[in-house]
Amino acid sequence: MAEKKRALGRGLSALLEDAGTDITSKSEATQGATLGSVSMLPISQIEVNPFQPRTKFEKEGLIELANSIQEHGIIQPITLRKLGYDKYQIISGERRFRASQAAGLKEVPAYIRVANDQAMLEMALVENIQRRELDAIAIAISYKRLLDECDLTQDALSQKVSKSRSSVTNHLRLLKLPAEVQLAVRDGQISMGHARALIGMEEKKQLSMFRKIVAEALSVRQVEDLVRGVETKKASKPKLNKGELSFEQQKLKEDLSDMFGNQVIIKKDSAGKGKLEIPFNSDEDLNRLAGFFNL
Repeated sequence: MAEKKRALGRGLSALLEDAGTDITSKSEATQGATLGSVSMLPISQIEVNPFQPRTKFEKEGLIELANSIQEHGIIQPITLRKLGYDKYQIISGERRFRASQAAGLKEVPAYIRVANDQAMLEMALVENIQRRELDAIAIAISYKRLLDECDLTQDALSQKVSKSRSSVTNHLRLLKLPAEVQLAVRDGQISMGHARALIGMEEKKQLSMFRKIVAEALSVRQVEDLVRGVETKKASKPKLNKGELSFEQQKLKEDLSDMFGNQVIIKKDSAGKGKLEIPFNSDEDLNRLAGFFNL
């Protein structure tokens, strides 16, 4: 069988030809393996990332990718770190690596980087979060690992993943839901919108409403209306006291608190007049809040 052309992408072949030999092995196959450049490396010298947050690789998708690689080669190089002489570990691109193995390739194009274990975990998690097909729970777990294991703040995390602070917070709040609901989000049984609507409820009511969503195939809007009805019914006997917030206003308060990262306070009188307060903890915190208003 004629050898397939390697589809390295525009300009990558030239990079391979120009790669220097600052850090190389003695084998011919790795003479171009230079940090920061693209090099062809034997698959036998590459090992998977033990910190890989993505543990499920859909079999059918891998077969399709392997067939594509057999036909067109690897378009996007994988990213590796150098462990030692003729030994590399995957930072990102494990799916492409597995498909290349299935396609029977002997070598793959790769970027070579240097990274310690924490930086490697961080890079793998950030790359994983950016996958379009990743479910909301997997994203939330990756966010939590970045916060806990990489010692990031929510502000730093939102910048790293190019998401708003409120988006990060909304994903993290999903991890407070019962396991049964989280699994349903992960498996596509309900959407993130359905799950978000349940967050403010007691756990028993969350589970009851979740089962109703599944049994009756309710839309997100229907769920929000039902949850609002439960809250309204709860508060229907005593009417709203002076300054008491309605369900919609309470939800607005929570959404604003998520967006600003500080506990927002809404005060109002019976006529509907009032004020919105955003407390801050330091000069830095004040400057961060000012950034929301382009001040």
